Amino acid sequence: MEVPHGVGHPHSPPLFLKIFIFSIIVDLHPLTTSCCLFLLRPQPSSKTPKIPKIYTKTGDKGFSSTFTGERRPKDDQVFEAVGTTDELSSAIGFAMELIAEKGHPFAEELQKIQCSLQDIGAALATPRSSAREAHLKHTTFEVGPILELEQWIDRYSSQLPPLTAFILPSGGKSSSALHFCRAVCRRAERRVVPLVQTGETDVNVAKFLNRLSDYLFTLARYAAMKEGNPEKIYKKNDPSDPA
Repeated sequence: MEVPHGVGHPHSPPLFLKIFIFSIIVDLHPLTTSCCLFLLRPQPSSKTPKIPKIYTKTGDKGFSSTFTGERRPKDDQVFEAVGTTDELSSAIGFAMELIAEKGHPFAEELQKIQCSLQDIGAALATPRSSAREAHLKHTTFEVGPILELEQWIDRYSSQLPPLTAFILPSGGKSSSALHFCRAVCRRAERRVVPLVQTGETDVNVAKFLNRLSDYLFTLARYAAMKEGNPEKIYKKNDPSDPA
């Protein structure tokens, strides 16, 4: 796509914003493509910009575009991984609304995680087999967010009672929502692993998701403890017990 304005044009979005937004054009939602194309166009200096249409029709035949410009079927492994990552971010957003009602201080961490998931979406939408160096430069997922997750896990774990049995997703609304996020995170990781194994995406993406599921599990327990809600313990069903 030709971008008429240069980086220094006063009404042109910054280059990093163009690259980031364009990197997630994968038809997760039709509005994504419209907004990305809209932001990559020069904007008039004196007129209110028009809102782009929600629908683009470019995916009507079941194909979508990667950041590298490839057209792939929407059930391609790349889009399965990107879509599940988007689903995870949405689940976290829902959990955050429940968490906000309780005034928990870790909402900022979850929002930061959502931003990391956007970065992961960009990395996944840039298959290495067809990516140029310029693509990889702007979509490589670094190790920093992984190390940060480990610090958060250690901090919350130090305040929790040790686990002595398997627990069920429970412990109140906040905790249960975080357990749900954990389960979606595990699925996102399963979608990403084949891409890592074939060299299409960086191993740091899988590492982050693996660590994130541990964080969400720990945070679910922490939320239950802070709210004073007991965690339900797994007990094997006994057919001889009428109860």
